Amino acid sequence: MLCFYTAGESHGKVVLAFLEGIPSNLIVDLDFINSELVRRQMGYGRGGRMKIERDKVEVLSGVYRGKTTGAPIVLAVWNRDWENWKEVMDPFQYTREKFFFVPRPGHADLPALLKYQYDEMRPAIERSSARETAGRVAAGAVCKLLLKEFGVEIASATLSIGKVRVGKEFTFEELKRADESPVRCPDDLVTGKMMGEIDKAKSNGDTVGGVFEVRARGVVPGLGSHVQWDLRLDGLLAQAMMSIQGIKSVSIGCGWDCWDRYGTEFHDEIVWQNGVKRKTNNAGGIEGGISNGEEIVVRCFMKPIPTLMKPLGSFDIRTKEKVQAGVERSDACAVPAAAIVAEAMMAFVLAKAYSDKFGGDSLQDMKASYEKYVARLKAF
Repeated sequence: MLCFYTAGESHGKVVLAFLEGIPSNLIVDLDFINSELVRRQMGYGRGGRMKIERDKVEVLSGVYRGKTTGAPIVLAVWNRDWENWKEVMDPFQYTREKFFFVPRPGHADLPALLKYQYDEMRPAIERSSARETAGRVAAGAVCKLLLKEFGVEIASATLSIGKVRVGKEFTFEELKRADESPVRCPDDLVTGKMMGEIDKAKSNGDTVGGVFEVRARGVVPGLGSHVQWDLRLDGLLAQAMMSIQGIKSVSIGCGWDCWDRYGTEFHDEIVWQNGVKRKTNNAGGIEGGISNGEEIVVRCFMKPIPTLMKPLGSFDIRTKEKVQAGVERSDACAVPAAAIVAEAMMAFVLAKAYSDKFGGDSLQDMKASYEKYVARLKAF
């Protein structure tokens, strides 16, 4: 069974990703993984941390002579900023204090402190930070390489920043060009307005959220299942997206844009055109928890980053006195970068679905099972 975990702190030595269940003999493209890490650091509105880190992955296990072995893969993304923090963050040889006693509204600070009985909130800040997503993106890149063997592509784009929204639906090819925009929006006119929205928030000591869309093309019908609640593909995707820092809502297909339509306006007519096709894709490629062969479409709604240069009210956990919330280095907007993390999470969910359905200890065995299944579908 395909699974992955991450470890590491925002200002610790390293962010690690542990990926288990990738079949043997998959060629690992190190340049591709590193290019995905670069994409995660892109985006107008990012903070000063991005000027320090130049993320590159180091493969610690599970790959031999450029190919996976079937053993667990461990990926390391080393933190350059560790040199500035080691006196604070070294697990044992700490010599400097940088305690955090005032919780920030909207962060994990206070809930984590209450749950784990911390003395102060530095441990919560370090682990809940979106720096953790460097590990997700590295693992997701390996999953993308696996999916590529089955003809699956994943792309994303920003649909809104604050009150600025796109007024059209992008094609998949347009989504693939999103990286050409500073905010990852394939509309030049809207890109400028989105940048202005970020500038406005930043100049006011504020932050701004938005919406992005992530899609997968070439996904075979039949992933997921209707027979149990925890096997539904849309449920798995929604959970994966909601796990990303800052995501507060997820929709599949047209979702929020279609909730007020009648059934005759919403559902996708089925036609036969040398195979099963649908005239529209309001369902977002998933019906009854099962992929139907159309593009899988997921939209994520991201809240404004809760670390504010103009902080909200809070209290000191030592004295219980009312004070302004603490301030840490942060971004003004991370919507474009969050979409890259969402691509990685979609890649993991789909790679796991392919692995669950087609199995195989080696890539060759997995492909043989897949090709047999596709032949059955073609004979329908």
